[in-house]
Amino acid sequence: MKKIVLLLSVFALTLALGGCQSSEKSDFDPVAVYGCDTINVYNWGEYIGEDVIYNFERDFNAKVNYSLFDSNEIMYTKLIGGNQYDVLVPSDYMIERLIAENALQPLDQTILTNLNVLDERVISLRDAYDDGGVYSVPYFWGSVGLLYNKNIVSEEEIDELGWDILKDTKYAGQIFMYDSERDSFMVALKALGYSMNTENEDEINEAYEWLMAVQQTMDPAYVTDEVNDAMINEEKAIAVVYSGAAAYIMSENENMAFAMPKQGTNVWSDAMVIPADAKCPGLANEFINYMISYDSAMDSSVTVGYTSSNKQVLEELTAEDGYYANNGAYLPDISNPKNEVFKHNEVLKKKLSELWIKVKVS
Repeated sequence: MKKIVLLLSVFALTLALGGCQSSEKSDFDPVAVYGCDTINVYNWGEYIGEDVIYNFERDFNAKVNYSLFDSNEIMYTKLIGGNQYDVLVPSDYMIERLIAENALQPLDQTILTNLNVLDERVISLRDAYDDGGVYSVPYFWGSVGLLYNKNIVSEEEIDELGWDILKDTKYAGQIFMYDSERDSFMVALKALGYSMNTENEDEINEAYEWLMAVQQTMDPAYVTDEVNDAMINEEKAIAVVYSGAAAYIMSENENMAFAMPKQGTNVWSDAMVIPADAKCPGLANEFINYMISYDSAMDSSVTVGYTSSNKQVLEELTAEDGYYANNGAYLPDISNPKNEVFKHNEVLKKKLSELWIKVKVS
């Protein structure tokens, strides 16, 4: 019944936004203005509103070839392998790498008329990897934390132990770990009081031993997107999840709660960028500007569950009568000074990948 109510709520909100698809096209001529009418967009899976692409194509008389990736590294490999894209949606540390490698072009600030809608918190995250927003416009942002079943795990335990609850043998066999070396090592490093961007070999090896202890004593299950349905169905007591996934799960199951441990965590943002070799950059800038507009941002945030970069959308969705009112995961607290943004470090990433394989096969 709860899922039916949720779907009806989404439908009602979509109608309120004018989301029922109108076939009336505008008289905008993208070829006359920008010399092209087609853009190739490469984005994460299940990461956009239901009507956004259709509405953009209608409003700009354009065609969007939309394809999906499931990791920053896959996206990067495709890009340097010669695949041509006009808009990408990478994460912070990958954008930092692309800027350093001159793989992006500066955005056209004359087209980006909606930049004033951005929330100041996501701007502060963006400035950690693209100071001033020369190359990127934030799309979604969030954190990594602990999702837990309130009927099994107490808030007091989570607050006291933080990440170390993942080593409490009382919950052996009741834990989902996110299958990502960077996120898992972040958890271990933060539990130990270290920076998640450390290059200190002793600290990295200590984090490796921490994860090995979890593997050998807790029998964790390693998952990615399947954690959503699994936690909705209460298959485990605790899960390491992204905040947007937690927001969705909590909207489906009122027994679930979310916490960002006091030891600190990863706060992140995904942003829209234009590759240096994009064939239709003018229309790509229009697309980016359109994506942060109120209607598009609202559609995407309600559909996906991740925190919007649009300040008005944030305020409305978290208001007392908002769609994500009292949902502790939708709008993460980024004020903890122990929180960090991932920095690009290819040597560190390779080291963590090698150690992560050892953890999982032990």
